[in-house]
Formats: sequence, C-alpha cells, structure tokens
Amino acid sequence: MRYGASGSEGAMVKKEKNKWLSRRRVLRDGALLMAASSAHVSGALGTPLWKLRTVAGGVGGQRWTIGNELVKRVVSFQAKSGLLTKQLASVATNKDLITRGNLHRSMAQEFSFVCEGRECAGAGQDFDLIDAKESRDARDRSLTMRLRHRTLPLEVTVVYSVYQGHPALRKHLVLRNTGSSMLHLSHMNIEAIGVALGAADKMTLLTQYGSVPREIFYTGRSEDACLLLANGKTGDGIAVMNEVPGYMKRMEIGGWDDPKHMRIGVMYDTDLMPFERRLAPGESFTTANASLILYRNGDGFNDPHWCLPSYAAQVLERRIDVTGPPWIYNTWEPFERSINHATTIELIEAASAMGMDIFTIDDGWQQEYGENTVNLTAFPGGLEPILSALAGQGMRLGLWVPLAAIGTSTVVYREHPEWAACDQYGRPKVTSTAAGPKAVMCMASAYREAAAARVVDAIRRFHLAYVKLDLTSIFNAYGEAPGCWAKGHYHESWAESLNRIYEGIAYVTRRVYEEFPEVLSDLTFELWGQKHIIDAGLLATGDLDWMSNVDDRGPEAAGPIQARQLLYQRAISMPVESMLIGNLHADRQPIAERFATAIGSAPVLLGDLRRLSMADRQWFRAQVAWFKQLRKTAKISESFLPLGSWRQTSPSAWDGYARLSRGGHGVIALFRNESGAAEATLELPLLPSGRYKLRSILSNSDLGEFTRADWVRGIPVVFPENETLQLLELRPLNE
Repeated sequence: MRYGASGSEGAMVKKEKNKWLSRRRVLRDGALLMAASSAHVSGALGTPLWKLRTVAGGVGGQRWTIGNELVKRVVSFQAKSGLLTKQLASVATNKDLITRGNLHRSMAQEFSFVCEGRECAGAGQDFDLIDAKESRDARDRSLTMRLRHRTLPLEVTVVYSVYQGHPALRKHLVLRNTGSSMLHLSHMNIEAIGVALGAADKMTLLTQYGSVPREIFYTGRSEDACLLLANGKTGDGIAVMNEVPGYMKRMEIGGWDDPKHMRIGVMYDTDLMPFERRLAPGESFTTANASLILYRNGDGFNDPHWCLPSYAAQVLERRIDVTGPPWIYNTWEPFERSINHATTIELIEAASAMGMDIFTIDDGWQQEYGENTVNLTAFPGGLEPILSALAGQGMRLGLWVPLAAIGTSTVVYREHPEWAACDQYGRPKVTSTAAGPKAVMCMASAYREAAAARVVDAIRRFHLAYVKLDLTSIFNAYGEAPGCWAKGHYHESWAESLNRIYEGIAYVTRRVYEEFPEVLSDLTFELWGQKHIIDAGLLATGDLDWMSNVDDRGPEAAGPIQARQLLYQRAISMPVESMLIGNLHADRQPIAERFATAIGSAPVLLGDLRRLSMADRQWFRAQVAWFKQLRKTAKISESFLPLGSWRQTSPSAWDGYARLSRGGHGVIALFRNESGAAEATLELPLLPSGRYKLRSILSNSDLGEFTRADWVRGIPVVFPENETLQLLELRPLNE
C-alpha cells in the first residue's frame, strides 16, 4: 500500500518538468539569497524574494514582500483598508493562494481580537501604521510591522518570519498597553486569512495532526495541532499549524462560507477553555505563533510528508534535531514506586550492556512530592552511589519530578498554602497520584519561582541529563476540572488562569535552560493536560513529550501496535524525535518489534532488564549502535512516510514506516502483525531519482538494488518465516 497522502494517487508521478526542486537549485538559490542583501532575487512568480520592498499603494499605502526560495507573502497597508495579505504564494510550485478580487472582510482580517469589549482587526480602519522593519540572520528573516490603535491606548506589532529551505510563513503578535489603565483582551485570532485553492467541492481537509479526514467546515481544538487543507484534484495545499499550547488552541476552517475561498483562523479558544488576558499599563503580551506551510501532494519534496517533518524538526524543536535523541531507560514499569538501590544497580548493568545513554529513576526516588529529599528507605546511601555506578558505565542520570502536584507536608506548601490552585468553590484542588492525594499548586502564581528553583536544584545536585516533569498542572488528563479560581494569583479570573498556567510551565523550563542549556526537559502529557497530546506549544517550552503510557505488561496488552497508532497519527506534522511513547518493555518478546517501534520516535524502553539474557542484551547493543550510526550519517528527521495499514493499525494487516533523509538514506520498518502476509509490497514514490541498495538489518543480508521507478511500481519484501517484521536500511548508491 502507498503512504497515506490526500489527493489523487495519480499525481504522485509527474512529468519531468514538474519534478521536485533539485538539490542544486536549492543550494544555488540559497547561496544567492544569502549574498543578496540589496539585490533582487527573482522566484518563479517573478517578484523579489527576501527583499523588503516598499511601493506606492494609494494615500498612505505601502507594500512589503517577505519570502525565500520556496514561498512568499506580500502584505500591504492602506489608511482605508488597513493591513492585508495581497499574495500568499508557493514559489516552488508556482501557485498563488490569494485571488485578485475583493474578499469579504470576515475572510481577510489578517488578525483580530476583542479589547475592552471592542472588536479590533488588522484589516479595516482600526489601526495606523507606525513603522515596518526587516531583520535577518543566517537562518531566518522577519518583517516587523508596528501598528497603533486609533482610539484605544494599544500598540500591536505583527511579526512575519520565514526560514531558509522551508516553504513556511510564521506569524505572531505582540500587544502593548500604552495607556494608564488596565486593558482586557479576549478572542485572540493570530492568523485570519482567506485562501483560494479551488472550488469548495474539490477541497479536502485532514485534521488533528494532519491525518484524520473531516468536512471542510470545521472547528479544531486541543488535538488539532495541524490541519491540512488541499485541492483533492491538483494536490495544492496549505498546512495550518497552531502553536498555541494544549487546550488553549482553536482553529476555524470556513469551507462553506464561500464557494471559492477557505476562511482560516488560527486562534486561542473562545468558549470551552476561553482565552482572557489583562494588560497593565506598559505591559506587553506576546502570542503564540501560527505557521502556514504550502505544499503539493505527490510532488516530491513539496509533498507534506517531506516538508512538514523537516520544518517541525529544524525550526520548531529546540535542539534535538542537531544531536538526535538519546536512548532512555525508565524504571516506572514494572517497578513503579517500589524501585530501590539494589534493583537500580542491577538494572544499570543491564542498561549499559544494551547501549542506553540515560537511566531514569521514575517515581519513588524522592521522600515526598515537591521536595528533593531522597527516599533513604529505598536508597540508604542517597543517589551518590547510583551516580557513581552510572558514570562507570558511561551513562547519565534522569529523574522524574512532579512540578505542580506536591505533598501538603512540604515546606513550600506549609509556608505558602495560598499558592495552591482552587476549585470554583474556593477549595484547594487535590489530585490523585500513585502516592495518594496531593495538592495542586497554581503555576500562575509565585509558586512557579519555587518550582523552578526545585528543578534547578535537582539538576545541579544530581548532575541530571534529563528531567521528566509530570502530573497535573492546568487540566488533569483523567477528569479533574481545569484552571484556578483562587484570588491573589497572577490571574484575575479562572479563564485568565488557563493560559497563564501554561506560561508558568514555560517560565520553569526557561529558568532551567538559562543555567543548564544542555539538559533535556520532558513535559509529559499529564503536565500538558490531555491524553497523548503533543503540539508546537509544547515544543516551544520543552524538548520531549512523554506522550502516553501504552500498556505492555502482558501478552494481550496494547503493546507496540498501539504505540505505532499514536506515532502514525502525529508523525506528519509533529517531530517524532520529541515523542517519548512509553511504556514498551524491552524484556518482552519479540524484542525486535519493540526495538523497531521505538526507533520510529524518541527511543525509550522500560521493563525488568534483568530478565534479558546476555544474548538479548548483546542483540540490543548491536542494533542500538547501528541506529546511532545511522542517525549520525543520515538526517532521517527530514521525512516520515507511514506505510501499509497505518491509519488504523490492526492485527489483520501489516503496517510500517520509512524515515529517510532527502538523499534517500534511512530506515524502513515493516510489521506483519497477525496478518499472515508472506510479503509486503513496498511503495515509495516520493524518493528522488537514483539507485538504492536495500539491506535487511535483522538477517544482515542485501535484498537488492532498485531504481526510483521500482519504488513507484512497488517492491515485494518478504517477511522472514520466524520473524514478525522486516527492519531495513535504504542507502543511495551515489553516497
């Protein structure tokens, strides 16, 4: 089966003139753009790129162009019409998404919000232009436009950014109170634009993370981190990425409002988890970003399975894409809170033999939630002997740390009970944990200072390489009510507490990175507030996301097949190397299936490693070493291609994935499951031209050499008789 892209399957193989951008062209244009600070560099649509250009546009009218070798946006400002996008175009595919006719104002507001009960929009006559400036560095360019409201004491700065090598346009707002009284903000719409991709009956929409088909009149919420809107006939499309964190996000697709235009709104929520914000005199609020990525289905590197993973990994991730994720072992299952010194020492020996990088002690190392005092009953000598054992084996320590759920016996709670989050009746909030009920502290209060100091202290004291920040903060993933109703915190209302709590989490990680920039921060799904959630807001705050706890404790448990379901549904738009999908047990058979599933994302393994035979430990070590070397030599974060029955993993069908660099070097994993299939027909029509060598990792044998034409037709790959999967390395012969 082919990977699951929307649009016509026949569009995947195009004539020579419509092939992908060549590597030479990308390098050529990139070099020109870097050198041309004052010269015009023309793209396929015949207008200057990177050049901040001002032209006449009526009384007080001006126009600016920002773009790169793949994409561009033209914005204008006129006294009567305000700020508008005049052109939004894919240079790579020669497609303009803005028509020349006049759109209804609701289709093209550019941005909007409510301030003091008044609707304010970029388009129209609400604002005057103060100035526009360009900034640039080796990686990106930005256009900053400063506007002043005509009657309210408010300035709005609109920042447009582009990144070399990516067909993406990113945008955020900065709102500043220039008056002497408090201002109240709500209904924040960062990106409000109408695009023309074709008639409404030609349009398709993939929701959530860009993988679930839905109707084109749609409201996206917490799991809708990225929507893919496309013309099902031509394949031209736009990915809309909302970088608002967690439950605060909302997206609107108005596909039935106009037969030829699609209204797009990238915003904060307005009803279920409503956004509210006070701005004190002189105070500013910076919104999250909204990203628009232009693509064409089936058109080589312009296909979203290439351009979206690459953009997410290279632009949205903090730094993992540069180094690759470490191999992490975690003690949570099967030991949970019973972990102790003796068991840990034995596990360290096994983890080292397997080639693990970070050994994480989960819940149970500490005496009480909310303090860094070591549980001396479980670890009589403290953690120093553990650190020595890890250093001797060439590994680093990671620790589980509850951020906002703490014990009422802790010093911080006894001294500052007023920092606790409260429910709607004014009672302190309590959450259930593995150690019993714990108080929930409000991250939108001064408590965030104490939380940051505690995390920094743990990193310094225990020389941590990784910290797993966990448990309830804004919204318990298992049903407890969200937000905080307490008085005297940094929020005036329950609604304002919601986004402020996310900001409190970001404050903690920012403090951590200031002192320990190399430490990896893991923000779990429980901390972010929903089962299995990941989004660009989390990536802007931390490095990793412990995204789920998949049960793998028995022969009929959810196991690897359900872990891959989580992976496939999110991998097109979220960087897979930020996803820690627990809890696959390394000691459960078949171990090869758990290894091959783990390398689809950020590799994390659990289980009682003492049960692994010496042969199994050596097998893991060899495979981990192979994968680390592959990750060093091939930028496999540049794509994610789901294969087989990926939309719904099933025991009755095979599934799989390919993670490949743009040069065609990478890994392919095929899982037979219980389908009884003797072979899988492997189709990779998006590979660039060339000859490729296919090698089986498990059997250490070559399976042949193939051209791109072979990959378009499909190559039969036989499942070994006694194996449940095929693990393959694809390598271009011209390397």
